Amino acid sequence: MKLRVARHTDDLEKIKTFYSDVLGFELLGSFENHDNYDGIFIGKPSLDWHFEFTKSDKKAHHFSDEDDNIVLYPETISDYNKLINNLIRRNISTIASSNPYWNENGKTILDPDGFRIIISNLKAI
Repeated sequence: MKLRVARHTDDLEKIKTFYSDVLGFELLGSFENHDNYDGIFIGKPSLDWHFEFTKSDKKAHHFSDEDDNIVLYPETISDYNKLINNLIRRNISTIASSNPYWNENGKTILDPDGFRIIISNLKAI
């Protein structure tokens, strides 16, 4: 089984820059004007999952709460450190998580649409 996490946004370029330049994912594909939708697929070619972000004339209306998280587990400590250092270099602030577990075991940031992403080294070797 493959997984695609799809979400609507108002700014594909900001999302593309954030997920590729900040988080290290790659642009896997894109489409334009598919029934009035533009979209991008972001992930890593070696993985069985990816993100899809779409944009249309319809504005995005996001309803996320503090416990809605995407959790990323870099595979190695080196990958984790590289990602955290990239956040620091880009002046991306971490925020407190509502779940104390993630304050102890990860770093929480917000993507350009305000969704929480947790970066954890718990599974890194």
